[in-house]
Amino acid sequence: MLLLFDIDGTLMLSAGKAHSEALATAIREVHGVDPRDLRERIGPAGRTDGEIARLILLGLGVSARRIDERADDVRDACCRIYAQTVPADLSDRVVPGIPGLLEWLGGCDDVQLSLLTGNYEPVGRIKLAHAGIGKWFPAGQGAFGSDSEDRAELPAIARRRAGRNGLPHPRRRTIVIGDTPRDIACARADGVGCIAVATGQFGPDELVEADAVAGDATELREALDSAIQSVAS
Repeated sequence: MLLLFDIDGTLMLSAGKAHSEALATAIREVHGVDPRDLRERIGPAGRTDGEIARLILLGLGVSARRIDERADDVRDACCRIYAQTVPADLSDRVVPGIPGLLEWLGGCDDVQLSLLTGNYEPVGRIKLAHAGIGKWFPAGQGAFGSDSEDRAELPAIARRRAGRNGLPHPRRRTIVIGDTPRDIACARADGVGCIAVATGQFGPDELVEADAVAGDATELREALDSAIQSVAS
């Protein structure tokens, strides 16, 4: 079973100030425009870093062509700035119960843990390392905002990286775990399962399109156990 975990709102309580400020500073550095106040107006929850940057820049009148030309520069600047400004210890930002859940999953036979996040990969990796839970998510696996601005493309990328013998990991043995309607939508776009968690800014009533909704890590463990047993039987 391939389990694709979102980061912000799922493994950790939020993206964090250092992350959002790194992206804003990168936008100013690369494009010379001020992104203040636009981030929240575009509704960033569940979007990739690249999509957030694009929507902010379009709102400030920057052309799509210019955005495309400098997208790598924004990504590289954001990752560099985040590495310089991220707090050394983010363990207090981990969703309660997640370390124990990952420990349990790590001991399950035939379960692979990977990430599916809108974070640029270096940002996501640094974030989880400083939170003390990065060891559960191996390099070379998962899918990130640096792979595509379109979150709907990420599950297929993650399945391809987890595949064997030139074949992607099968859809029926893949589950996306996330906290926003966009996590659910990206799972549906690739035809894979989805378990939503109400540990972010969306409540259970807003996540009903998922296969299951968990209110906390304990309920998530129950949902995952059920899904794993179902596939195994």
